[in-house]
Amino acid sequence: MRVVVSIGGSVLAPDLDPDRVAAHAEALERLAADGCELGVVVGGGGVAREYIEAGRALGANEVELDQLGIDTTRLNARLLIAALDGRGNLSPATDYDEAAAALRRGEVSVMGGLVPGQTTDAVAAGFAEAVDADLLVYATSADGVYDVDPNVHADAARFDEMTPAELVDVVLPMSRDAGASAPVDLLAAKLIDRARIRSVVLDGSDPTAVVDAVLSGEHTGTDVVPEGTDAPSYWRDRA
Repeated sequence: MRVVVSIGGSVLAPDLDPDRVAAHAEALERLAADGCELGVVVGGGGVAREYIEAGRALGANEVELDQLGIDTTRLNARLLIAALDGRGNLSPATDYDEAAAALRRGEVSVMGGLVPGQTTDAVAAGFAEAVDADLLVYATSADGVYDVDPNVHADAARFDEMTPAELVDVVLPMSRDAGASAPVDLLAAKLIDRARIRSVVLDGSDPTAVVDAVLSGEHTGTDVVPEGTDAPSYWRDRA
């Protein structure tokens, strides 16, 4: 099964804890050992936000601020590559062709951000579309997709399953509200809808949650399932 995993920077490296990074690398190695072809996109997290805030205070423009964030995602990606101990590409891929080539070589293909104006959420969706992934997993600090922002609304309800079009509808109003916490950004949701990518949004704080979601489809997050599609045959073959 070909899988793209998006690991939020706040999940992988909320601080520079090598044990945490190693645990995520071990989870990815388990998936690779089970025969999965793996692409991984790493976010910037709190460290990226700190650089962006400092850059803004120094007068950097929005493109320059985005570039600071991209550079931070690639530093986080390098940490993960180091922890993969030779199973990943030598350095983070800087475009989809390079990432796909690493995948074809049998490497765990790791990348960070790509261009200003695009988050790693969208990069992961674009990567999944580019390589015809069977599954896209967002390992976030949230435990799924809610009908409204759970940080604002105490009565927010989590979806167990939804379609990509429903994901777009949920994310759209959140993207308009300053400070809202959407589970994935609007561009990522639109790419998932366009490409009809089966996706999972889950709490990735425990890396084994990603392993269970990929190997068996078992998790406590939200399944994003395009209409008229079946579960990956990989899961049925393992049953």
